[in-house]
Amino acid sequence: MLMASYPFLGIAVSVALISLLVTFSPLKPQPFLRPRLFRVQELAIYNGTDDSLPILLGILGSVFDVTKGKNHYGVGGGYNHFVGRDASRAFISGNFTGDGLTDSLRGLSSTEVKSVVEWRDFYFRTYIFVGKLVGRYYDSVGNPTKYLKGVEAKAARGAQLMEKQKKEEAKLPSCNSRWSQEEGSEVWCNTGYPRLVQRPLEIALTGKMSKRCACFKEDELGQPELEVYEGCDYFAKVCGL
Repeated sequence: MLMASYPFLGIAVSVALISLLVTFSPLKPQPFLRPRLFRVQELAIYNGTDDSLPILLGILGSVFDVTKGKNHYGVGGGYNHFVGRDASRAFISGNFTGDGLTDSLRGLSSTEVKSVVEWRDFYFRTYIFVGKLVGRYYDSVGNPTKYLKGVEAKAARGAQLMEKQKKEEAKLPSCNSRWSQEEGSEVWCNTGYPRLVQRPLEIALTGKMSKRCACFKEDELGQPELEVYEGCDYFAKVCGL
């Protein structure tokens, strides 16, 4: 009877050893088997503080597993402020504190919204898409909201405006520029004269005004919107800044 019980004793010892290994082996984050829906409070759990859980990041309501980038997204990493939440605005604003860590894009220009959409596309290419965040961008069953559709439409307008501005600026040759520690910055034209000119469509693109340096022929210099660089002669071909 004692001999017959030995096989069962061996099985019991094996089970005990397996249990010990499971107990003391470090747990690896388990991947999500299929995309799913997340609530805000639930996403907050996956913020890199628990080594047994994946590290998740939301942008425009799409949720990604960024665990493979743990050095950057884990605790102490330079991008840790993005995880466990949807901080879409911070991708373009650079404000990583308080109200800056929000998913609202209210007040951003079309080109800034375009940049956020491009960041989302980067995560689709680089990391694993694991689901959608219920809230501003997706409803309770995972359908896109009007807000998301509006964001994507605004980004498309931004792309169109940028292309149009590029074509407009191509009509006027840009100045050459250089910088050296001895001479500082300067601009010059191989043909024509350097002038500051308002960027076309800039207000529609960014909500701000800015100028660029372009080269104009002598018979074009009388245009009222052209500005001579401060301290530069009217017919100078090289201007120090």
